[in-house]
Formats: sequence, structure tokens, C-alpha cells
Amino acid sequence: MSRALATIGLLAAASCACWIASGCGSSAALGTGVAGHPAVRHSLNVTPFPFFSASSFWNAPPAADLNLDPNSARLVAALDAEVGDELEAGNGPWINTTDYSVPIYTVPADQPVVRVQLVSQFDSPALRSAWSEVPMPPGAQPSGGSDRVLVVWQPSANRLWEFWRLAHTAAGWTAAWGGAMQNVSSNWGAYGPAAWRGAQATWGASASSFSIAGGLITLKDLRRGRIEHALALAVPDARSGVYASPARRTDGTSESPASLPEGAHLRLDPSLDVAALHLPWLTAMIAEAAQRYGIFIRDKAKVTQFFAQDPRPTGSNPYGGEGGYFENESPAQLLASFPWSHLQVLWMDLHEFEPSTSLGRPR
Repeated sequence: MSRALATIGLLAAASCACWIASGCGSSAALGTGVAGHPAVRHSLNVTPFPFFSASSFWNAPPAADLNLDPNSARLVAALDAEVGDELEAGNGPWINTTDYSVPIYTVPADQPVVRVQLVSQFDSPALRSAWSEVPMPPGAQPSGGSDRVLVVWQPSANRLWEFWRLAHTAAGWTAAWGGAMQNVSSNWGAYGPAAWRGAQATWGASASSFSIAGGLITLKDLRRGRIEHALALAVPDARSGVYASPARRTDGTSESPASLPEGAHLRLDPSLDVAALHLPWLTAMIAEAAQRYGIFIRDKAKVTQFFAQDPRPTGSNPYGGEGGYFENESPAQLLASFPWSHLQVLWMDLHEFEPSTSLGRPR
């Protein structure tokens, strides 16, 4: 089945289907959006972006003359085929919002602190120490889905904390893994010794050690109508045993040489005329960001998926419904016209990964 036919099927099946992790739901009152787009009003307490240093891989555009990976065409063809299969099956590609994305709670300097207990098969005294005083809002809610991730951002201290499988129990807050980062504004954007005293490259709620605060399509991006940073992407067939810098680890399981390793940096062909494609508003924003800053493979997932900021801290859902940022379409409908075949894989600095000798989050 062609992508066009698959898209027609999707349109007929569900204009706001919640297959994997969507932004479906009621929306707040509408206001005037960027460039005529109707934007949903939400809480003014929107996290300031971007995180990390100006030279971070999330924020610095790649040089125009960077070499492509020798296997770029093969890797992109496999990704394009995967997206085609997902469209035909009606289960992707996707943009995560209220499930499997990232709610970010911005807290003031005087936010009371609590201990978040590390409950994991992996012991990390430094991580337990970093979580001994977390300015966690009492009503904070992690993302939907089994990952239950959450980020706490305290601008006054220039620190963030992130959690994987966070839970609020009768005994207090617990999480199975995650990280903490000081001096966020000067950090590279991935976990390592510079993140916190005693920090390890295996910290972080992502499988690649990228901070999950990086690569989001943020509410601020959507309000201003452009994305000024690289994007994070998860793919079903991340390569096994190998990761590409700036990633520090991987949970990939694919043995195919055409699979993308976590950490791979893709960009949209700089010579492509995105405006001439007449893409949907949000699709065009994603394409322009992919062309200028690129896309990093952050995790593996059931289907190919981007991450948009989870809106639950704002108290409303600006994505779904008439007038929402998804313009009453599903993410798959929006991404069906994304020029996947015009992506390029930049040269990769590959590293072998041995989970048996490295700490990492349980999968």
C-alpha cells in the first residue's frame, strides 16, 4: 500500500486516535497563534528553553560541510521503509505528548525539598545523594505509560533532576533510575562526570544517557512557531551493542547493519526546499528544525516517534481537538508527509557497548 493510501486510511479511521501516546483530549480556550495558527492558551508557567550550553549538540547547528556516514543511504532507506510499514499498519509514526514524553516542572528557589528513593537493581551512591534533596512539587505527576518519566527544573539553582519510573507511594517518592544535573546552562546535554559530583555516563532516564529535557518539541517552540534546537527520535530497531557519540550507551537490540545506533545524528538534506513541499504547519516546523539542527536517536520504541513536551504541568492539553496544535489530526497523519527519504546520516563516531560491565537502567 502506498503512503498516500495509508494516510487516507488513517484519516478515515481516526482523526485523533490514541494508538501509542497521543495528545488527544479536551483543549482550553483558543487564542491567536503564530502566523495565523490558532494556538491553545495554557499556563504562562512554561519552562524556559533551550536547556544546555549554546555549543551543546542539542543547540549548535552542524557544520554544512560535515561528511555523511558511508552507509547513510542504506540507513535512511531502512528508516523510510520502517515508517512506510508503520503507516500501512496504522500504528505510527508518532509524536508522544501525554504518554511516553516529558513533563517538566519549573520550581521556585523556595520550593520545599523531598528525598526521592532510588529503587533499582543498580546501586549508585552518588545518584542517591543527588536525590536526597529534590524540590519536587507535591502534586507533580509523571508521564503516562510504563516509563513514568518527569523532570524538575529549578532555574534559580541552575539544576535539574530527571526520573524514570517515578512513583509517589505511602512511604514517599521512589524512582528506578534517572539523573541530576547542576550548571545546566553550561552542560553538554548528556550525562557524564560533569553533570554532578560522582555522576556517571550511565545516568539519565533515556537509554542513550541523553538528558530527556533535550530534543523536545516544547510548548515554547509551538507558541513562537519555530524550533531552534535539534530533535530527539526513538526508533524500533536501534542497533545492538553499538552507540554513536554523543550517546554514552544503548538498549538497542537489532543485529541488522541497516539499523541506526542510538546517538546517530541525522539531518534533512540542506538542499531540499522545505517550503515547496507545502507541509502541514507542525510538520514544516519539524522539517525545518531537522534541516538546520538535525535529529538524534535517543531511544528505541515500538514505532518511530518524536517527543513533544508533556503538558500536564500546565493543567490543559494544547495538542488535540479543534484548534489544537495538531490541527485535529493524528501525529501519524502529520508525519506521513515528512520527507523521511531526504534525511542524511552524518558521520558517526561508533563505540562498542557491553551492558554486562556497565551500569544502566533496567529494561
